Amino acid sequence: MRLASLSSGSSGNSIYVGSDTTHILVDTGCSKKRIVEGLSKLDLSLDDIDAIFVTHEHSDHIAGLHTILKKHDIPVFATKGTIQGIRTSDKKGEMVSSEFHEIRADEKVSVKDMIINPMTIMHDALEPVGYRISCGNKKFGIATDLGCYNDYIVDNLRGMDAVLIEANHDVRMLQTGPYPYQLKKRILGEKGHLSNEKSGELLCRILHDNLKGILLGHLSKENNLPELAYETVRVEIEMGENPYHGNDFPIMVAARNELSTVIEV
Repeated sequence: MRLASLSSGSSGNSIYVGSDTTHILVDTGCSKKRIVEGLSKLDLSLDDIDAIFVTHEHSDHIAGLHTILKKHDIPVFATKGTIQGIRTSDKKGEMVSSEFHEIRADEKVSVKDMIINPMTIMHDALEPVGYRISCGNKKFGIATDLGCYNDYIVDNLRGMDAVLIEANHDVRMLQTGPYPYQLKKRILGEKGHLSNEKSGELLCRILHDNLKGILLGHLSKENNLPELAYETVRVEIEMGENPYHGNDFPIMVAARNELSTVIEV
């Protein structure tokens, strides 16, 4: 299995997960061109994509969806609330005839040789989810756009071979930055986004000896820096109540407009 970010950040997100025979996208929140470029570096095209899974209806997760569906008959999987949100945002009715499949949290979906298990997350969207994706005994976890985490999230992310976890902002940069008060309050709230520190704390609870890779994603352009996210998470692991050190695992930061390091297990 392979895991890679095609685009990551507050302006657009798309993630590729694939096996030898199955290829899916989680979110298409950037341009079709960016997605095509990223896939080409993986020796793939949109014609190879078997399904698109959507986490929620915010534009940085669905912005490229209607353009892709104009020319590619790819089934789209999302919760009832997310489908409703996508339909509402589709002012021109461009996705009316598209093939949407309703999914529910904690109910598995099979796409060829892959099993996708949605999990409920806390975010200010209609019915947002993260995903656990497995093929055989290999498992990946994806959790972005969550203002907080709980034991349920931790349990869902335990035992993964690789994870993509949100590290959206540095709290101090956000608090002293140019965002208006209400937006700062939203981001810092329980239905907002995970800070670098909280991302590290979550990781401390799911680390295990066989974890092959950690991708930090959805970094804010205005309120974070890749180096800061990496170092903060590494220090949290180093100082956390766990038997590991900050350099025990490969920690990578997903780039805003480029293909990330590909994690292969």
